[in-house]
Amino acid sequence: VQLQASGGGLVQPGGSLRLSCTASGSDSRINVMGWYRQAPGKQRESVATITTNHGSTYYADSVKGRFTISRDIAKNSVDLQMNSLKPEDTAVYYCTATTRYTTSWGQGTQVTVSS
Repeated sequence: VQLQASGGGLVQPGGSLRLSCTASGSDSRINVMGWYRQAPGKQRESVATITTNHGSTYYADSVKGRFTISRDIAKNSVDLQMNSLKPEDTAVYYCTATTRYTTSWGQGTQVTVSS
């Protein structure tokens, strides 16, 4: 599966960004799509995931109430709306797509929250 992500950038604290990711080239059905992030000096962590069939979601405690994940089944895409951004949200964000057999990762997009 190839994943193309976009939407990162620099934003002030309290601002918003929307990340988008489109999957292509999958021979198997994609069951879950999601976003992970890795901040400098920290381990990669799951931010939010969504199942493609029922739209069931998972959010890390640190982003609950601020981030919203959504998917477009027809486009094989997933978005992450990020509101009320904090400096601690600064990280490289990675899109993922999970089939029955494997999880694929996108190239990462930088999100920087700074005044």
